[in-house]
Amino acid sequence: MKVIEYRGAGGTEVLALAERPLPVPGPGEVLVCVAAAGLNRPDVQQRRGLYPPPPGASDIPGLDLSGIVESAAPDVAWPRIGDAVCAIVTGAAHAEYCAVPAAQCLPVPRGLSFVEAASLPEVFFTAWNNIIWLGRLGDGETLLVQGGTSGVGLAAIQIAKRLRGARVIATAGTPEKRRVCLETGADAAIDYRDPHWPALVRDASPEAGVDVILDAQAGDYTRPQMELLAPDGRLVLIASHRGTEAVVDLRAVVRRRLTLTGSTLRPRPPAYKGRLGRELREQVWPLLENGQITTRIFAALPLERAAEAHALLDANEQIGKVVLVLDTALANSRPSGRFAAG
Repeated sequence: MKVIEYRGAGGTEVLALAERPLPVPGPGEVLVCVAAAGLNRPDVQQRRGLYPPPPGASDIPGLDLSGIVESAAPDVAWPRIGDAVCAIVTGAAHAEYCAVPAAQCLPVPRGLSFVEAASLPEVFFTAWNNIIWLGRLGDGETLLVQGGTSGVGLAAIQIAKRLRGARVIATAGTPEKRRVCLETGADAAIDYRDPHWPALVRDASPEAGVDVILDAQAGDYTRPQMELLAPDGRLVLIASHRGTEAVVDLRAVVRRRLTLTGSTLRPRPPAYKGRLGRELREQVWPLLENGQITTRIFAALPLERAAEAHALLDANEQIGKVVLVLDTALANSRPSGRFAAG
């Protein structure tokens, strides 16, 4: 089968199209013939040598996919052979076939194409894990999303608005991106390049402050974000692009009962991701099917043009998801009936 390999660490020049043996699904797994696969920021960080795969994971990149189940281990009740699924994986999605724990599979939402379905798992699993499970976002609370037009940011805005009735403040670096944040459901969109962005966030927040902050920057953003939190507020870090160290007022943490936490979803076991998936299928998938929650595709490129796809993320100008297409005939089709629902 064709796969994408990283031959060393660096820029897009380290990407190579290669041949690998077909994977064999183990207990609890299914083999998926991949129609499309998402390209995510961790794939770029892995290419740069900054985010190695967790122990036991494939060196082939790719963290989410969509496709058709080709075969299944005897102990798998669902999905079945022929079902249309999308899934989150620990790697190896940028390949024509991928062995996937059945617990991490979800049906392709009715009405969505395989390209659209491939854009869902990594960002919605991540958003749900961090703002609902770790951030404990409650009904009517206020959420600040740093980087509102990333795939995770757009998912977080919609989950917070549609399922928690939250007030959402998003940051983005261009007028177009801020417009998209507002169109997606944010109540306010702020330019993070403005040196006074913390004051602008405070002006857009309730008097007490922000209840939950979802951030991938860390570094020098950490202290001002902690100062923006309301009593009992939660700051959830999913990366540290601006640095791995910060000065924090621990007295304020104690006095205002603040929580600073972080997460990496990739190394979590299938059982953990399976629980996330069940909640998404129950609460988010119906809203995807009726159009109340949407996905935004910035570009869909064939696997052979993976270097171009990476260059788009390197430029940081994309709004929404970049997807790699492995089966052109299947990728833009919309499955229906049992084929879709499982």
